[in-house]
Amino acid sequence: MQLPATTTLEQAAELALTLPAAMAEGSGLVQIDASALQDFDTSAIALLLQAHRLAQAAGHGFQVVGAPAKLGQLAQLYGVEELLSLASPGTTGAA
Repeated sequence: MQLPATTTLEQAAELALTLPAAMAEGSGLVQIDASALQDFDTSAIALLLQAHRLAQAAGHGFQVVGAPAKLGQLAQLYGVEELLSLASPGTTGAA
């Protein structure tokens, strides 16, 4: 799943509707690509936490790839950076 450049409260609410189907697909590691994120707020963190919960409930691993530094700082502020398995741009995880 690719996050759009703008993920604020309005977009996050719309994206949240697509999460159950996206997290139930496939098997193994679910990766959320955050590399396009430019304009985001705390609702992006809430969306990623919801995706993590859904992936975990479906028996999948979870990782956010291409996370901009500001997203990592925001996740760290809320104490969820490890839970979200944030990987900075240029870092990829095992699929």
